[in-house]
Amino acid sequence: MSQNSRTGNERPREIRLNAFHMNTPSHSWAGLWRHPRDRSVDFTSPDYWVDLAKTAERGLFDGVFLADVIGAYDVYSGNRDAAIRTGAQAPSNDPFAVVPIMAQATQHIGFGITATLTYEQPFPFARRFSTLDHLTRGRVGWNIVTGYLKSGAAGMGHTGLRAHDERYAAGDDFLEAAYKLWEGSWEDGALVQDRTAGIFADPARVHTVKHDGPYYQLEAAHLSAPSPQRTPVLYQAGSSARGRQFAARHAECIFLNGQTKPIVREAVDAIRQQAVAYGRHADDIVIFLGATVIVAPTTAEAQELHAEYARHIDPVGQLALISGWSGIDFSKYDLDEPVRHEKSNSIQSFVDNNTIRAEKPVTVRDLISFNHIGGRGPFLVGNPSDVAQHLLDWADETGVDGFNLVRLVVPESLNAIVDLLVPELQARGRYKTAYRAGALREKLFAGNGPYLPMRHPGAAYRRG
Repeated sequence: MSQNSRTGNERPREIRLNAFHMNTPSHSWAGLWRHPRDRSVDFTSPDYWVDLAKTAERGLFDGVFLADVIGAYDVYSGNRDAAIRTGAQAPSNDPFAVVPIMAQATQHIGFGITATLTYEQPFPFARRFSTLDHLTRGRVGWNIVTGYLKSGAAGMGHTGLRAHDERYAAGDDFLEAAYKLWEGSWEDGALVQDRTAGIFADPARVHTVKHDGPYYQLEAAHLSAPSPQRTPVLYQAGSSARGRQFAARHAECIFLNGQTKPIVREAVDAIRQQAVAYGRHADDIVIFLGATVIVAPTTAEAQELHAEYARHIDPVGQLALISGWSGIDFSKYDLDEPVRHEKSNSIQSFVDNNTIRAEKPVTVRDLISFNHIGGRGPFLVGNPSDVAQHLLDWADETGVDGFNLVRLVVPESLNAIVDLLVPELQARGRYKTAYRAGALREKLFAGNGPYLPMRHPGAAYRRG
């Protein structure tokens, strides 16, 4: 069932695009920093981020989606050497710091920032996001993750990772505390700024919030006055059964991976059905699917780029990444050995999608191949017309709303998408030709205003 039939809207729906990036030399594909035209080694330069944001905004992307992970990829061979040697998400810098740089150079594009709640406290964390929402004039979202690397837990002084499902229980508790701060501490109108009377804010309209949960406790007033969105747009990337439950309750945007349309369709339907069970609408959630796109003026040119890029993928770096994602040490596997289903305390959906949900046995060699299996989702190579059609087929047949486009060679891959693919989608009437006015939430959900809708659980804490 397409989203059109779900909503009763017969007009072809516009798809959405995010630039999927990370503050590191290699993101989803290890080794591409070695490509002679790639500029990822400049990721510590402000100009690198300004150029990225301006290009994505020129392409009318909804956002720059910034991945992050706390910890080093040290599952492969039991150490971090492979990740560091190959630049596989190492070194990795803070995603928060680059957002004001990009926001200053743009007007409309949003920023989805990954932050691991397990290693945060709601009180200072809520202030950090409120500050960014102020500085960007309401263009930030939080990609809520719970952490999956033991090395990150050790770095934070923990004796080990929380169990997979318990991490989401702690997430529920964290969000309740954060909602109280963002929504329930400062009333609308508390910020008076009356120069004559000398009153900056009305103390009677600023309230202490209390939270005494199983994982987090606080008693305080929010340190920041309400930002344009109050609560940032809430993203989530969990696809396990417990992750979907968490997403259906809290998320406004969801990032999925899936190598086949049936895998993605099942996840989309399950999330939307659970959202309705929580009293929300099926369309209260915008779902982005991870996709790798290589587009060129002709199919032959795109295929040449594919082969050229593939020569720069580092297989050892890729093994370091997938070992970290899965929690399985793939140095113990032969390359042509099928992946076995192992209980994981890491990204459970990664293991499930490549074992029990796979259409045929997946080998380790498959996992590091520069194709849809290694890419964990649609892998599209071709001319603008063909790539556009394949994206639309994925959207219409699975019910996703758009795509997180994986970073490849910087900046040429994104430039090609903006200059070749976007005009093709626009010509088909399936992509916007201008941004809506307003904050990020207003751009994503027309007519809903900048705040959480009242049917979202976080809105229940809003005073007045």
